[in-house]
Amino acid sequence: MTNSASIAALVLVSVTSLAVGAFGLRLSRTMSDFYVASRGVGPVLNASAISGEYLSAASFLGVAGLVLARGVDMLWLPVGWTAGYLLLLVFVAAPLRRSGAYTLPDFAQLRLESVVARRTSSLLVVAIGLLYLIPQFQGAGLTLRTLTGAPSWVGQLAVAAVVGLNVLPGGMRSVTLVQAFHYWLKLVALLTPLFFLLAAVGARSGHPRTGAVLVADWVEPLRGEHALYLTYSLVLATFFGTMGLPHVVVRFYTNRDGQAARRATLVVLVLLSGFYLLPVAYGVLGRYVASDLVAAGRADSVVLELPSRVFDGPLAEGLTALLAAGAFAAFLSTSTGLVVSVAGVLSQDLLGWGAGHRQGIRAFRLSTVVVVLVSLLLTVVSAGVPVAHAVELTFAVAASTFCPMLLLGIWWRGLTAFGAVAGMVVGGGLSMGAVVTTTFGVATGGWFGVVMTQPAAVSVPLSFATMVAASLATRSRRPDHVSRTMVRLHAPEDVHLNRGSFHPERREAGAARVGAGAAEQGSVGGDVGSGPAHRPTGTAYGRGATESAAGRDGTDGAVRRSGTTARRS
Repeated sequence: MTNSASIAALVLVSVTSLAVGAFGLRLSRTMSDFYVASRGVGPVLNASAISGEYLSAASFLGVAGLVLARGVDMLWLPVGWTAGYLLLLVFVAAPLRRSGAYTLPDFAQLRLESVVARRTSSLLVVAIGLLYLIPQFQGAGLTLRTLTGAPSWVGQLAVAAVVGLNVLPGGMRSVTLVQAFHYWLKLVALLTPLFFLLAAVGARSGHPRTGAVLVADWVEPLRGEHALYLTYSLVLATFFGTMGLPHVVVRFYTNRDGQAARRATLVVLVLLSGFYLLPVAYGVLGRYVASDLVAAGRADSVVLELPSRVFDGPLAEGLTALLAAGAFAAFLSTSTGLVVSVAGVLSQDLLGWGAGHRQGIRAFRLSTVVVVLVSLLLTVVSAGVPVAHAVELTFAVAASTFCPMLLLGIWWRGLTAFGAVAGMVVGGGLSMGAVVTTTFGVATGGWFGVVMTQPAAVSVPLSFATMVAASLATRSRRPDHVSRTMVRLHAPEDVHLNRGSFHPERREAGAARVGAGAAEQGSVGGDVGSGPAHRPTGTAYGRGATESAAGRDGTDGAVRRSGTTARRS
């Protein structure tokens, strides 16, 4: 079928997104603009951008489809995806911002003082980012195929092109504005048709058409085989996976300070709580008027098909076009955030930042192209995996790797580099094994097959236990300057303390000044946390600069040394 109004809506969303991104380009002038928007994004704007980025294809289309097909058991998805931000608010948001890092690998190197930990984190960021990009492109193909009958690759290619054009010019500065715009567009796109649908369905009489969906299985929880394990595993993946998603975590580096990071997270909780009521309502409405989509294997398209099931003529086309615009915004906003986070890691750790500002931006843009192309290829390979389940597996990988590293790294000084790497390898290996078996349709039976379907209940505790056990076994290899790092993570910015320094944006400049810096440190009595022994490879760490209240970007501030009083800008 052809829906000209929907096609026009998709074109309008794409053009508007590019226009908003072009406005952000005017504000992007430095490497800090490209990676963390110069750490100057306010809480409300950042919360809107975080919500826009987080509400992906699985949120806009997948939740409604799963509620339609599998009933109340799937309510844990929106609950878990929202509650994950509560854990972020309490345990991670402010310390992560105070770290002054750009990416998760930066944080791993700051906290663990290990190049191996950084490289392991870099590989995981790339893997998780690519896994999460797959369902975004899948959802785009599904949307365009549902609306126009076009092949899936057309929608996938269209999203990839718009995402690349948004990210390439202005980096995080442009992406922030685009994602904030997308959140409010998605909210309006779901809310407006819902009023019409509820009024129309409420006026109907008679019983709903149950189709192939059994009533008992739909309204009663925990009725399937191994349902208890699968439910708890889903809860663990969604609750703990949020804080391990690279594109979510990187947004907290864009806040002005730790207090702003907490405020932004609180606003995010409000925005997500309101939004996630809507896809659930669409799933329930689909139960009444479109339950045949379950037997047809098209449950993911219930949001887009509901208007045509209830209305006819221009009203149905207009509401479908609005929903299509929201769905397309969901793919674009999440994909742009993922591409920024993965491209940032690639440009730092694989391509290198080069010798200066222009080389760094060139590396970032080249990484963007690579990420988009590889994601398109993987989308073609994994075409048979349902959108929402692909996201569930991505959350399981994040919960089994970065979540334990962040929680233990921030709150337990005993974590060692060996322990962190061992835990990430064990948890990541098991969860990635589940991704491979699902993607390529490897048949598994018994409890092993159940674990491969939802690995988080096994992989998350195993990752935590491995990190703790391995760290206790290697307690003699704790980072030399963990005490100062913990002060940096937990002390409020307005408290004048010696926090050391961490300058990821001065990577090359710091490396070029190692000799001079080492000599200077020796002449002033050797600042704790300074010199080659503490300076992580590839960063300007340990130059003696201390973050002050004035240095809200986490990189500049007053210098405080033992026995020496000095100031540097």
